[in-house]
Amino acid sequence: MKEDIRQIKNNLRTQLKQFRAEMSPEYKADCDAAIAQEFFRSTSYTRSNVILTYVSTAIEVDTKEIILTALADGKRVACPRCIDGTRNMDFYYINSWDDLSKRSFGVLEPEADEAMLFKGADRPICIVPGLAFDHWGYRLGYGKGYYDRFLAGYKGWTVGLCYSGCIEYKLPHGRYDRPVDRLITEKFTRRCSDNRPYAGKRNHSRF
Repeated sequence: MKEDIRQIKNNLRTQLKQFRAEMSPEYKADCDAAIAQEFFRSTSYTRSNVILTYVSTAIEVDTKEIILTALADGKRVACPRCIDGTRNMDFYYINSWDDLSKRSFGVLEPEADEAMLFKGADRPICIVPGLAFDHWGYRLGYGKGYYDRFLAGYKGWTVGLCYSGCIEYKLPHGRYDRPVDRLITEKFTRRCSDNRPYAGKRNHSRF
């Protein structure tokens, strides 16, 4: 069964990467702008002091505008840096786009400055990448497990940014997989945590 699930996920990854690669630059830019604007309008953004976000690659929902706008709005922004020799990562605060440089897998990452290490915050929101999300907030990642490991110990709120064409009704997931609290696409937003019977007693009205 585990092998079947792995194969299903790998097949989905191939399909979704192709779908994204075939998006025209103009259409992708329009979708990215719509998703960013919806994120800025959300209480996920307005009520958070700290934004943890991935730095996007060519086929991902673009986060550069989100990073620059958050910094201009006076919010603290932290981006992930992979820990050498492991499949773990830490987040480090940045002050500008120039604080990022290419490193693991050719992705822009911040410098590992202990003074800038994210160690928790009062109202953080983590933007979680995914090739696909389903209606319950579960995601299909790239298969490396970096975010799964980070989210296992993360206590704040989460949001997934995704193209509507990459939304599945239900994705295969394990018992320890953590779904996002909110899902934002260019066409709709969805508060996922309210739809799960085990969502807990968080104050969902905040996000």
